[in-house]
Amino acid sequence: MPSEHSSGDRVRKGSITKTGNAHARRLLTEAAWNYRFTPRIGRAAQARQETLAEPIKSIAWKAQLRLSGRYARLNGRGVHHNKVCVAVARELAGFVWAIAQANCAQPR
Repeated sequence: MPSEHSSGDRVRKGSITKTGNAHARRLLTEAAWNYRFTPRIGRAAQARQETLAEPIKSIAWKAQLRLSGRYARLNGRGVHHNKVCVAVARELAGFVWAIAQANCAQPR
C-alpha cells in the first residue's frame, strides 16, 4: 500500500506502508530487484504479450523504463540498495494498479 499526503495542487508521495497483504508486499519487493537491469523484453515475454491489449503493453513498457531509471538514479545517489528496492516496489504497485484499471475498462 503506497502512502500519499495530498492537499490541493500539492502531492507528496510517501513510502510503502506495512498495511495490507504481507505476501503481496513481499512479491512486489522481490519483483523490484529485477529493475536493476536494463529494460528489455525477452523472447518468452514477447510470446506471452501477443495476446495482451495494446494499452496494457504500453503501460508495462513505460513501467519498465521508469522503474529501471529510478533504480539507477537512486543507486547512483548512494541510497542503500534495500531502500532503493522498496522505493521501486512502491511505484511498481501504482503501475500494477494502472494495468488492473486498464484491464477492467476493456470490453470482454
